Amino acid sequence: MTAASSPSSAASVQRAPVVIVGAGPAGLTVANILRAASVDCVVLETESRQFIEQRPRAGFMEEWAVRALERRGLADRLLEQAQAHSECEFRFAGGRHRFRYSELSGHRHFVYPQPLLVTDLVRKYADEAGGDIRFGVRDVELHAIDTDQPSVSYTDPETGERRRIDCEVIAGCDGARGVTRACLPAEHISVARHNYGVGWLALLAEAPPSSDCVVFGVHPRGFAAHMARSPQVTRYYLECPPGDDPENWPHERVWSELRHRLSVDGAQPLAEGRLIDKRVLDMHNYVVEPMAYGRLYLAGDSAHLAAPIAAKGMNLALHDALLLGDALVAYCGKGDDSGLSGYSAACLRRVWQYQEFSQWLSEVLHGASSGDAFRAGSTAARLRRILGSPAAATAFAELYIGKDTDY
Repeated sequence: MTAASSPSSAASVQRAPVVIVGAGPAGLTVANILRAASVDCVVLETESRQFIEQRPRAGFMEEWAVRALERRGLADRLLEQAQAHSECEFRFAGGRHRFRYSELSGHRHFVYPQPLLVTDLVRKYADEAGGDIRFGVRDVELHAIDTDQPSVSYTDPETGERRRIDCEVIAGCDGARGVTRACLPAEHISVARHNYGVGWLALLAEAPPSSDCVVFGVHPRGFAAHMARSPQVTRYYLECPPGDDPENWPHERVWSELRHRLSVDGAQPLAEGRLIDKRVLDMHNYVVEPMAYGRLYLAGDSAHLAAPIAAKGMNLALHDALLLGDALVAYCGKGDDSGLSGYSAACLRRVWQYQEFSQWLSEVLHGASSGDAFRAGSTAARLRRILGSPAAATAFAELYIGKDTDY
């Protein structure tokens, strides 16, 4: 498929100003912004509604993102149910060290798993506002994105009929493995990549949290982390070789290694429980520049991937979506294309800031287990500086919480 591909003349044709490909946080936020402004759009999603509302994903939201959703009427249940976190804890060299980033930055994190946010956004857009969202579509293709008459075609899952939607703009919000990013001509974009050379065993445990905050364990045997998801479920991470098989980590090995890497004097023992999800994530990032071509605008993981090292991925997706949604309202409602023209540059400023911070934090978390004495010594120096220098602590806190934002 290319940007100039032609849709089949046999397709059933409809029209909408905007087609959004992908019903994750980015796509659904854009859809809700458009619906609230009475701009018609169609959301196409290859998975079922049940699947996207249950898919395990990120859970940490920065306060600026929560407040931006709140101002748009998209955060009612989030604010009722989410836990607010104002500090984290580093465990290294046998000690535990609290870092109260809220006191330094004035902002907090909110723990609200992505499936819950997606459920809220789908309900607001489809059930309450009557928005058009089509689940389970197949064989999505984009056509003529470099013209003023783009379109999207797909196969209807119930009838098998080929359908086409003619539109003015396409929002590509279908993630790292979606079709929209593949439509950007290679000669017009660049893709910057970074591989951290480590893997994380991502775990969901049916066990109550063992700490009232996020815990980062910096250990010679490998990084480990504890992150509450709910009163009954806890997210854990264990550094492992990239490409490792999750089956190499049976229940007993997981809990033994978590205890070894996270246990320090004065810490509450880990509450163990059944492992309900277990995956290996290879830590790597990429950034697509520009995030737009013709009438196609990318948002979220379609445009950039941030490894979960600094919990930035969902926050970046929301930042993109807020900018893109407002730009589309101005374009479709007033003919003002300034927001769309500046969209990629505005997003990429924050994208690169978060990528740089993730790379810096990776050295803090993984240096001790690198097998390199110089990196291990540098890790210890960075931790001492964060915990001992008010200026360094404030700078870290503001990057960690994403404070400097225009939302």
